[in-house]
Amino acid sequence: MDHFQLKDGVLHAENVALPAIAEQVGTPVYVYSRATLERHARVFREGLKDAGKIHLAFAVKSNPNLAVLKILANQGYGADVVSGGELERALAAGMKAEDIVFSGVGKSSAELMLGLDKGIGQFNLESEEEGQMLAEIAAARGEQAPATLRVNPDVDAGTHAKISTGKAENKFGVAIDVAPDIFARLSKLDGLNLRGVAVHIGSQLQKLDPLEKCYTRMGQLVSDLRAAGHTITHVDLGGGLGVPYKPEESPPSPADYGAMIARVTQGWDVTLMFEPGRVIAGNSGVMMTQVIRIKPGVNSDFVIVDAAMNDLMRPAIYDAWHHFEAVRPTGETMTASIVGPICESSDIFAKERDVDRVQTDDFGIFRTAGAYGATMANTYNSRPLVPEVLVDGNKFAVVAERIEPATIMAAEHVPDWLK
Repeated sequence: MDHFQLKDGVLHAENVALPAIAEQVGTPVYVYSRATLERHARVFREGLKDAGKIHLAFAVKSNPNLAVLKILANQGYGADVVSGGELERALAAGMKAEDIVFSGVGKSSAELMLGLDKGIGQFNLESEEEGQMLAEIAAARGEQAPATLRVNPDVDAGTHAKISTGKAENKFGVAIDVAPDIFARLSKLDGLNLRGVAVHIGSQLQKLDPLEKCYTRMGQLVSDLRAAGHTITHVDLGGGLGVPYKPEESPPSPADYGAMIARVTQGWDVTLMFEPGRVIAGNSGVMMTQVIRIKPGVNSDFVIVDAAMNDLMRPAIYDAWHHFEAVRPTGETMTASIVGPICESSDIFAKERDVDRVQTDDFGIFRTAGAYGATMANTYNSRPLVPEVLVDGNKFAVVAERIEPATIMAAEHVPDWLK
């Protein structure tokens, strides 16, 4: 459920009519619903009520906006970060350092030191070499870094190839068959408190079967490590639950996921750690755009909008579906391709799709844009960086300003020897 609904024929975010936002902020613009974020955060936690001791860390990469992070911090969520910048954002939003998990396959020595400086709760190690580096840095400071070893279980998540992370050929983690030996070597290092294992097989999962297969393998690994004399207190099970991008889609609910977790992990006697991202933020946001003009095409009309692939990249890079709706629907539909103004053939949001009929200057939205939307935006074609708005009941605020090309250009410099 989300809080983007029609009221008196006009699409609203909670109690704010979307045209009111467009008139004040302009388009394209991302619009988030506080009520939706809070509801999804609660529902995910409630789904894990039978899973024992848990730790929830929101995947900052899915939506790093400070206001969004603040809402989730108030819901008791920590942060799963993959860069020093995300770590700083999580702290700035009020998330506790001890509730921050540092993931990511390419942590630099500077980022490892930053994590130690801030006193974060856990490093998820992606390789033996990373563990050695962290141990050396921590030992030199007279510290022990809390860590888990990320394992690649060689499980196909059944998702898009570009967001699959748990197959043998993916770059993440260490192969499960060599994990016990690597764990044994790293556990002897003075600078590490290697307290468990971590796994994450991909994003936007539509079925629980791959996750259950993965977690079953992790349970056997935990048993094997304990049999070898290691103390295992934490298992990070990652994230990856999908959300419905199409009206007919019905991915597993947090309740279904939690029931599977409770069954598979029974007897593990650990703190289970989770890193939800899309399932919390995805349907909490939309991207609003305005129609520039309708252009006749050979097979169908082109609806040219002021949003482009630089504002919402997922359709261009993943062939992802985002449901398009008119802000003031008439009940009529049309078959059209919805495209942006960028000089790339991949700047297309929908190809020959049945959509609400729109005309020049009408407003429309792309749904399920609260995750991996604004965070992936860029300024290609010297376009402005898209702004973000948060709605709370009957009020709204700009929580990320539109950054104009002139501001970006001011950070560039022509060397004297070219003048």
